[in-house]
Amino acid sequence: MKTKLFNRLKKYNKIVIARHIGPDPDALGSQMGLKELINKNFPDKEVYVVGAPTIKFKYFGKLDKLPENFDCSQALLILLDTPDKKRIDGVDTKLFKDSIRIDHHPFMEKTCRVDLIDDKASSTCQIIVELFKGNKYTFTKKAAEYLFLGMVADTNRFLYTNGVTNSIKLFELVSYLIKLTKIDISTLYTKLYMRNINEIKLQGYISQNLTITENGVGYIKITEDIIKEFNVDSASAGNMVNEFNFIDGILVWIMISEDKKLGLIRLNIRSRGPVINKLAENYNGGGHKLAAGARVKTEQEVDQLIEELDNLCQEYREEGVSEDEDK
Repeated sequence: MKTKLFNRLKKYNKIVIARHIGPDPDALGSQMGLKELINKNFPDKEVYVVGAPTIKFKYFGKLDKLPENFDCSQALLILLDTPDKKRIDGVDTKLFKDSIRIDHHPFMEKTCRVDLIDDKASSTCQIIVELFKGNKYTFTKKAAEYLFLGMVADTNRFLYTNGVTNSIKLFELVSYLIKLTKIDISTLYTKLYMRNINEIKLQGYISQNLTITENGVGYIKITEDIIKEFNVDSASAGNMVNEFNFIDGILVWIMISEDKKLGLIRLNIRSRGPVINKLAENYNGGGHKLAAGARVKTEQEVDQLIEELDNLCQEYREEGVSEDEDK
């Protein structure tokens, strides 16, 4: 796994690092962290991080624009945290001389010539730390900060680490970064979880207006009018999905946010048991078994997905009852 990456880093002088649309801290952290590591350990390389900017995570720093006459046919593409072609932001993989994907999502489709996928890892940032750890390569403090932020965010402060074995590995990696670079995790947590007052007010609105179905699907539709009323963006609304993890009686919960500018409706979906990613794939999305997303164009599709998730919860509850009765 390591050989496939480092052989390419040594071979190519021009490297482009891309990730998925609508980036989260794991996508941005792995992107910026990997650039920092390459710049430190391969200082003769040209490295560009690309994709649409996001105001919400501006503390990750500025992204790059490729030079006007940049020749992709002589460059290496590294695609991060992206399981399928339709979610790649800002690049066409076919234009590059070579390409490699580093990802922790379950395999959906071939996007690059080489895949480095570990779906047991909690985040793409975790994989990058593992790739560079224990070699002759140097970690900078800045790289460690980026990668730590991605690991914290994608595990929701280490609540979801993907099993005991990976929990041990993950905490060992975090300890390694702290010992090696002396990163200040208190400052990093402040950056990651600081919210403006408008988002807090929206969170209160969501709490008061959440709908819960008979079988345990909690959801709320955040329209463009609501987004304007609270003066937030649609991405902020969707990212609040992790604020509602511990509501008794809910198995699956969804933040549904309208984006008229792009002509779509985003659905951020989380689960406490039922497997949701396969269903999300039917709605222009995908993800992990218990954390996924979808993008649709109509209210009818939204209602249909809610109904299917409700049926999924019903099946999950019935299977659970059956198992108890068998005991």
